[in-house]
Formats: sequence, structure tokens, C-alpha cells
Amino acid sequence: MRCDSHVHVVAPVSEYAQTPGRTFLAEPAPLQTLVENGRPHGIDHFVITQPSFYGTDNSVLLDALDRLEGRGSGVATSAAGISDEQLEDWRSRGVSGLRVNLYSPAAKNVGEGSDDLEAVASIARRHGFHVEIIAPLPVLAARSDAIAGLPVACVIDHYGLFGRARPDDAEARILFDLMRDEHLWMKLSSPYRHPDHPLSIEPDREWLDAFLDICPDRCVWGSDWPHPPPHDEHRGPDAVAAWRSLSYSGLLERFIDAVGSDALVDQIMWENPARLYGWSREE
Repeated sequence: MRCDSHVHVVAPVSEYAQTPGRTFLAEPAPLQTLVENGRPHGIDHFVITQPSFYGTDNSVLLDALDRLEGRGSGVATSAAGISDEQLEDWRSRGVSGLRVNLYSPAAKNVGEGSDDLEAVASIARRHGFHVEIIAPLPVLAARSDAIAGLPVACVIDHYGLFGRARPDDAEARILFDLMRDEHLWMKLSSPYRHPDHPLSIEPDREWLDAFLDICPDRCVWGSDWPHPPPHDEHRGPDAVAAWRSLSYSGLLERFIDAVGSDALVDQIMWENPARLYGWSREE
């Protein structure tokens, strides 16, 4: 068994509306296609992550979890005023985390309170969720004290979105210090979320090695399928921006080659996510 710990599922707009505050119109990305992508590689568990263009309407995410029948976990987006009953319904259907988006252009339009780290963490603590943060490295460094003080497990997306920074830069060292805390996890995902390499499927070896040295037992792998378009290709709410044309198999194979250890790959792709998302390692 293996887990892809960061994916998105997108329905046709004729079935599920996208938020008016979106910055592009997302094309469908069906769950069945995702499952077929993972099957040749032994990937049978998926973490469905709420994209910004659905705002706080997690209907597509919840529908995907229902169809995965226990082989999925969800990272949803909440807003101020959400009821305990709704949160408990989410949890019963497989939601394990709440996302704080401090990165996407549409994040400010998602919903009141959805970007309030402390408020979301308070909700997460009451309902047994973790918090997931997508934010560029400078924001993570500036908020490091707040992140270190969170009362729940915290997952950082996409290698910390380091951009052009190198591992010996000051902000990188702040992130590495943060990742030594036992409640911090890192998603080794989306090497292509880089200003100079928007189609790269090759992990940055220095950054990868740094995280594997610091917290190998708190790293998980994600494809970020269907590979969202770069921000500079967002042309407005009614303009379709195509998913990046990348090979799912190639992305995974390059990651496995970069890690260089079958045992460590097994840990990152099953043992660690099983612990984080609450699956039995013997499933």
C-alpha cells in the first residue's frame, strides 16, 4: 500500500459551482482518473485537499471521500461560524485536517476566518484535526513562532514553497529549526511550484535531503495532481487555465530515485501517512 498525500478532485462546473472569488476556471479532474494514475504504482490511498476555487464549499471533497470508502482522507477549508455538527460530519466522513491558505491568489476570497491560523487551530484542536498550511517560505519564517505554538499537528505544503531560496539562507534555517519540532510535518510535493522551473518533476536534491535529514518520520509524498497552473496563467474567473502537462508516473519515479532508499520510500509513502491520517499500517 502507498498513499498520495496531496491531490485535488474537481467536478464539472455544471455539477458543482466554483467560488465567485476564483482567479481561474478549473477544468474537471475526476477521482477515477486519479485512482487509475495511482494503481500501477501501488498507490491506493489518497489525501483530497480543498483547492481555493471551491472556497469553503467542501462538497466535492466529501463526495470523493465517500466514494473512496475509507481509502481517503480530507483536508477541508472552514470559515468562521461553522457549526460543531458540520465539523463532526466531516470527521465521520474522513476529514482529518483543516487548511490555512496563505499563498493562493484567491485565498483572500475563500471565507472569513479561513486564513486565521490561530482560530483554525482552535477549531482543529476541539475536533481532533490537524492544521495544514500552504504559504511561501518568507511567510512561514515570519510566522514561525505562531506555528511552533500551535496546539495540534501542523503540515506544511510543498517543501515550504522555498522559491529561489537555498537551504543555507536565513529563512530556510528558520524553517529547518521549525521542522525539528515533533508536531510539524512536511509534504514533499510539487517540485514544479518554482518561479524558474514550472514544469519540473525533479526534486531539488538539497532541499529534499535537508528535510529527510531533519524529519524523515514526518515527511509524506504528494503529487499535487492534477498539477495546478502557475499563478501567472490565472486570467480571471471565466478563463480556463489548463492543468500543467506533467507525467504522474514520471513525477513519482523521479522522487523515488532522488530518495534512493526503498525503505525510506516505504516510510514516506505509507508508514508516515498511515500515522498522520489515521490508517492502520496493516490495512
